[in-house]
Amino acid sequence: MSSRAAVLARIRAALADVPADELPNDVPVPRNYRRSHVEPGQDAVALFAERVADYRATVTRTDPAGLPAAIAAALTARGATRLALPDGFPLEMLPTGGWEWHPEPLDVPDLDALDGAITLASVGIAVTGTIVLDTGPGQGRRALSLVPDYHLCVVRAEQIAEDVPDALARLDPTLPLTFVSGPSATSDIELDRVEGVHGPRTLDVIVVDLPTPEQP
Repeated sequence: MSSRAAVLARIRAALADVPADELPNDVPVPRNYRRSHVEPGQDAVALFAERVADYRATVTRTDPAGLPAAIAAALTARGATRLALPDGFPLEMLPTGGWEWHPEPLDVPDLDALDGAITLASVGIAVTGTIVLDTGPGQGRRALSLVPDYHLCVVRAEQIAEDVPDALARLDPTLPLTFVSGPSATSDIELDRVEGVHGPRTLDVIVVDLPTPEQP
């Protein structure tokens, strides 16, 4: 018997007592595991910023009014002037000045020729320092954030989930999800780190905090 046949035989044996009309949601799955590793009272947004920075990404925190200036500062520091701009990105967030915003559609050579891409995010995960893109408005298709060498991502504080279970509950599993934990990096067998192989070499994340309530 081949390995493939052996595996399939074991699967059939394991499913022998399952009714043919049973659906996955018909059987409740116990979910009594720990759903968050954020300690009580811990600031999830601050933890997210700390964990993202651990991945060698640059993190900036600002408020909505300061967002255009924060984007301008990040782009100036990177020397990035020509950026891919996904459909649905709020134009009021963009700084004025000498930047070139290149809207979709863009083919791969066009993307590769740009300095980088700017996107929103769908969800942030505090414990893992991860941003998740789902191709929604302002995020673009997967190639837009993977082909250019630089990615600037804007995440609102209220989008940051404490841990993976909470994040998954906010996401639509039918959409193409991209989980980004720092700049693209890989290591060979001798543990030599190489960045930029599977995606952008440089990642900047701007966290937009909720506006402070006006004092009476």
